Amino acid sequence: MAQSRLNLGIVAHVDAGKTTLTERLLYAAGVIDTVGSVDQGTTQTDSLALEQQRGITIKSAVVSFAIDDVEVNLIDTPGHPDFVAEVERVLNVLDGTVLVISAVEGVQPQTRLLMRALERLRIPTLLFVNKIDRPGAGYERVLEAITERLTPAIVPMGVVDELGTRAATFAPWSAGESAFRTRLTEVLAEQDDSILAAYVEEDGISRHRVRDALATQTGQALVHPVFFGSAITGAGVQPLMAGIAELLPAAEGDADGPVSGLVFKIERGPGGEKIAYVRMFSGTIRTRDRLRFGDEVEAKVTRIDVFDRGDAARAMSVSAGEIGKLWGLAEIRVGDAIGTPRPAAPEHHFDPPTLETVVAPNNADDGARLHVALGQLAEQDPLINVRQDDTRHEISVSLYGEVQKEVIEATLAGDFGLDVTFRETTTICVERPIRSGEAVELLHAESNPFFASLGVRIDPAPDDSGVAFRQQVDDRTVPLYLYKTVDRFTESIGDYVRETLQEGLFGWRVTDCVVTLTECTYSVPDGPPSRRGPLSTAADFRKLTPLVVMQALEQAGTVVCEPVVRASLELPTDALGAVMSTLGRLGAAVEAPSLQGTLSKVGAVLSAAHAQDLQRQLPGLTGGEGVLESSFAGYQAVSGDQPTRPRTTANPLNLGEYMLHLARRVSGA
Repeated sequence: MAQSRLNLGIVAHVDAGKTTLTERLLYAAGVIDTVGSVDQGTTQTDSLALEQQRGITIKSAVVSFAIDDVEVNLIDTPGHPDFVAEVERVLNVLDGTVLVISAVEGVQPQTRLLMRALERLRIPTLLFVNKIDRPGAGYERVLEAITERLTPAIVPMGVVDELGTRAATFAPWSAGESAFRTRLTEVLAEQDDSILAAYVEEDGISRHRVRDALATQTGQALVHPVFFGSAITGAGVQPLMAGIAELLPAAEGDADGPVSGLVFKIERGPGGEKIAYVRMFSGTIRTRDRLRFGDEVEAKVTRIDVFDRGDAARAMSVSAGEIGKLWGLAEIRVGDAIGTPRPAAPEHHFDPPTLETVVAPNNADDGARLHVALGQLAEQDPLINVRQDDTRHEISVSLYGEVQKEVIEATLAGDFGLDVTFRETTTICVERPIRSGEAVELLHAESNPFFASLGVRIDPAPDDSGVAFRQQVDDRTVPLYLYKTVDRFTESIGDYVRETLQEGLFGWRVTDCVVTLTECTYSVPDGPPSRRGPLSTAADFRKLTPLVVMQALEQAGTVVCEPVVRASLELPTDALGAVMSTLGRLGAAVEAPSLQGTLSKVGAVLSAAHAQDLQRQLPGLTGGEGVLESSFAGYQAVSGDQPTRPRTTANPLNLGEYMLHLARRVSGA
């Protein structure tokens, strides 16, 4: 019986070898008899047909194995940047990670993005430098790159012999070796003065104290031990496994405490049933328990699987520290908290998708099936963000890149039998209010067809603040017979407002504003003349809100803002002139170059669309030696003509069109 449990993530830049490392760990732990091949599509975690065909990880997968008395739930994650959202969801449930780096390519763009996220979340991380058996593999060069581009707080845990050959081996240092203890003490002393004092005063420090301090600081994500090896040959894998068991902290949580878990993955079973992957932080869930999740939804668990020495197996319960698969929760969504939410709610750590494309079925009769299929894919990846245009009968999805689009196309064909066409990919913009705007629609006014009064004011807010809603009306004017409490009324109107602002004056989502409710009245049959009429319904307030909000927004005016990225380029110095010229043509705000001999570094801020252009041109400009790393840097106003996006619903600024749309919805229901 395992005495402790560890939920471990394997993360890396694409092709660094993390899926092969997963296979090697399972083999070394005795879970599988042979090591599967990514190229041949025989690995345990890349089980999707599309993953096997393409040789890349698309969906996270969980397997389990034991290292001595530590039971490890290992989550293999995608490496391609188009599937970074899948990685993000996994980070929220990990106790520790292994970041895989190629000994040949070294630190790559995605490696840096992952390390920054791991550091922000303070997730304990070991580094595994893979592919030491490949020609061109480096040791000192890779360590220098890690120090310069990832973190200086590293400790090489051994040396490599016969580097770059099939016979390459990794020999771990023992805590008794003086050179290793000296290096280790120096790194640990950066975070703990008592270690340095003991080292100086006692002319040395015990190996046990050094090793304990290394485990403590690794567990606090202050120091990152570096192992070398080859997932293909198995070199260095045993020392890595020992490091995982000894240096990474075990899962915590009280199995008898209040139920608290997080759903990080959704999949569909053979019969179409929804299966939720949940990491338990506290408490125990048993079969037939009724769970509360999401927006106060309740449902009964009909089946539980937990991971044990390989794949998942049927169980009666899942407890704190474990990962389980739950059946019966038909309304569950990725990111839902089960039971009591954790004090620190998960946040987004990577860039949002900045691209969008329309998906059209090649068979016109497949429209309804396509909508259902995309809805199921959005359950697994909410950032796909399916938008249905009822007027044009079009469906659009959000994307990170072209590879993701190809995967969606292949999935629709293979899993759902749908042949589709994607239109040209476009950039996703947002709208921001330019100034303040107000509007009021009064009960019985000719322009107001609903039995209620509402007034709102829209004010600009700081960038990246989102949409805030406030109400400044007399509580006596709130229809408590409908909403029961003032807070429930405020929450409901706020939801109506945010739904309206999904499409602004130019068709884009409106953000970075404060919307204040300034007027509210409801109709009553026996009220004064100004309020007399049929009793107001919740539908009156829901339907009136878009009219008032859009009128206020029209008065405020909006500007369309496009996504921008902060780019960091590393290139041969002799290519600097050509790259700087290209950056100028693309309208980038360029920082002064940093010249470092034969290599130069340039920072720039430019639109996400132009960053893609730059990525395509860079190999030709730099002889294939340029490297571009970019990160989302917010939105900036578009100058000149404002780009528009077709609305998916009727525009409330056109009252006739809006009322016809509502009538059609009622008749369609």
